Parts: sequence; C-alpha cells; structure tokens
Amino acid sequence: MLTKIIMIDGKEVKFRASAAVPRLYRTYFGRDIIRDIQKLEKSTVEIKGGKKPEYEIGDLEVFENVAYIFARHGDPENVPKTVEEWLDEFNTFSIYTVLPELLELWGMNQLQTVESKKNLIKQIEK
Repeated sequence: MLTKIIMIDGKEVKFRASAAVPRLYRTYFGRDIIRDIQKLEKSTVEIKGGKKPEYEIGDLEVFENVAYIFARHGDPENVPKTVEEWLDEFNTFSIYTVLPELLELWGMNQLQTVESKKNLIKQIEK
C-alpha cells in the first residue's frame, strides 16, 4: 500500500492506494475505477502547444470520486462519509494540480502490484 500527502487549499490531505481501492470504489459508486482512471489519463494527455488538458463534465465527477476514495482510504476517521461533505471542506479543488498527483500514486501502486505478482510466480516456480 502506498500513501501520499497532497496540499489542497492549504490543507494536507493523505491519499492511499492499495488493492482494496477498486472494491471500495465499486461499493461506493458502482463503477470500475480502472476504466475511470484510464479515461482520466486519456483526457489528461497534454494538448500540443502546452495548453491545459480539456476535461468533460463527467470527467470532473469521476475525478472527485477517485480523489475521495483515495482520501477516505488514507484517513477513514477524518474524511466524511460522503463526497459532497468532503469537498465542502475546501474552497478550491483543482483537477489540474491534484489529478496528476493521484495518477502518479495509482501508477506506483500498479507497479508495486506487478512486482509482487512477479515475485510470487518466482517463488511458486522454485
């Protein structure tokens, strides 16, 4: 499991990624986090000329849901039980600054999962 502290609106927020995240996301939102993150990654690809990525309205909701699950998983005692209550704690919550950090955390978690599987296969083969 990996954790990362991200400053949002002057507040330190602890985010956590682990194998439990896809199940938590599915339980809370009835959606597949892997597909949703892939869509966000696709939308995040930089546009030629250094412009900011363009997100659709649906992307913003998915981003908020993904951020919430990572935060709730990282600090369940202090993160409210709903996305709306959690978002209400902030004056600003920029997809442009937070999303790249969350994608990096998710990517590191995926790499760790792949390495664990490789090591397990090596042990089984012995």
